[in-house]
Amino acid sequence: MFEKEIDFIRSCFPGNENIALHEPVMGKRENDLVRQAIDSGYVSSIGAFVDQFESMICEYTGASYAIATVNGTAALHIALFAAGVKSGEEVLTQPLTFIATANAIKYCHAEPLFLDVDRKTMGLSFDALEDFLKNNTFQNSGGVFNKKNGKRIAACLPVHIFGHVCEIDKITQICKQYAIPVIEDSAEALGSSYKGLHSGRFGTMGIFSFNGNKIVTAGGGGAVITDDKSLAETLKHMTTTARCKDPYEFYHDAVGYNYRMPNLNAALACAQMEKLDDFIKNKRELARQYQEFFVKTSMVMVQEPEHARSNFWLNSVIVEDQEIRVRFLKELTENRIMVRPVWRLLNELLMYANCEVHSNKTAKLLSQRVVNLPSSVRI
Repeated sequence: MFEKEIDFIRSCFPGNENIALHEPVMGKRENDLVRQAIDSGYVSSIGAFVDQFESMICEYTGASYAIATVNGTAALHIALFAAGVKSGEEVLTQPLTFIATANAIKYCHAEPLFLDVDRKTMGLSFDALEDFLKNNTFQNSGGVFNKKNGKRIAACLPVHIFGHVCEIDKITQICKQYAIPVIEDSAEALGSSYKGLHSGRFGTMGIFSFNGNKIVTAGGGGAVITDDKSLAETLKHMTTTARCKDPYEFYHDAVGYNYRMPNLNAALACAQMEKLDDFIKNKRELARQYQEFFVKTSMVMVQEPEHARSNFWLNSVIVEDQEIRVRFLKELTENRIMVRPVWRLLNELLMYANCEVHSNKTAKLLSQRVVNLPSSVRI
């Protein structure tokens, strides 16, 4: 049934018997820098490459500060912590996202409150956010509170899905009116921008992931960016077990976290960062080829949002219905082409089934119809 799609995808990745969804591209530079880290003797969370990597992130994104972490989930957790999210409070986010988004909220002993997503960006819907804040909250000197349960709304956590930036300027603007800090989950959006500003730069903080399948990988790893010096100091202190500076004494002034990125991972990440512009150019060309092909089919490619420049971490198509999606996934998988469905909505998972869902009509539709296509950088 999908012979043409299979043939086309294979033509995009010639010579690959098994086509991966998104595999890393490694070379001599990665080997050289990791070897330098090993030879230095600094292989854990102290080392020159950690500082260098943070500087590269700042230079690339334009952020004033970057704090490298062990993974993107840790980056989310520490950003929420630094934003002041506390036990019993709620964080506004979306149900269509990787589970780490909600897990990080839970690590703060807070609860996610799920709002719908936008059809074009797949990220948090500004309309859904505005409707909730205007009609379902009240304010007093202590902050913004949910009318339904009286819980404080501690933060807003929009997600830039598959490298496509949501309407983040409008989201941050309305949250500013309500004094709600915005933390951008830009785990998949390194190299993506909106109206000329890099993802992660609109909110109070933004986070990135450098997992093995991301556009730039450190094997694992994450980072938080911010322009707030005080927040940056808190983030660095708390990710280094809250140890106070001293030439030899071990003194900690809070319950901190062992979240700093190891030097070995940072060395790999530095080599990858050097190639990021080339990776994005390569991936945007693949996206263009996909779009030219799928416009002639019944499937609809997820396009680059208006005013955005996407890294196209993953290319996605929206199929006609669930039955077609199952057949498409099955047939391509049987032909050794790795494709995957979008995540199951988080509110449908057992651990989040009791969380409030204000709206999710579009998220539900997308969760039933979106398929991710092979999107590796082609050598």
